[in-house]
Amino acid sequence: MSDAQNDPTTVQPGETAPSPDTAPLTPEQIAELQQKAAQGTEHFERLLRLTADFDNFKKRAARERDETRRAATETMLERLLPVLDNFDMALAATSQPNVSVETLKVGVTMIHTQLRQLFSDQGVEALDALGQPFDPAVHEAVSQQETTDVPEGQVVQQLRKGYRLKDRLLRPASVVVAKKPAATPV
Repeated sequence: MSDAQNDPTTVQPGETAPSPDTAPLTPEQIAELQQKAAQGTEHFERLLRLTADFDNFKKRAARERDETRRAATETMLERLLPVLDNFDMALAATSQPNVSVETLKVGVTMIHTQLRQLFSDQGVEALDALGQPFDPAVHEAVSQQETTDVPEGQVVQQLRKGYRLKDRLLRPASVVVAKKPAATPV
């Protein structure tokens, strides 16, 4: 063998030259790299714990949201039950002898007032559209009516009331809107 083949710094065919940075590691360097690897494992485990905590938080928040929704629904239904009871009593009264239409009317009016009060307590208000200018944000035009009695674009008839819950529209009012009469051909 030649001296070039025995020389460890000589690059043999098919080998790559060792870089000056790939010198053998000292025990201190090995310990440092092992410490960094252990820290990486600690960071990874911490990330896993944080991810699990976040998933648990999302599940807990969803459960609490569902429970709040369920409680609100129960509360509203509990408040509606007396109205339903009064309707049942009114229906039962219709089969009783000697019950006048006027008596039934008074009872139904009381139930109507009770229901309106319940809605009002929840922040629901009726929208009165009659005589107002047509507003597509709160009105639904069902048809138009030719008239000279009111300005064009004004609501001349309300077919169904609209309702708003605080600042949110629940249902637009169904209305008939005034328009100018068509010119008659001569």
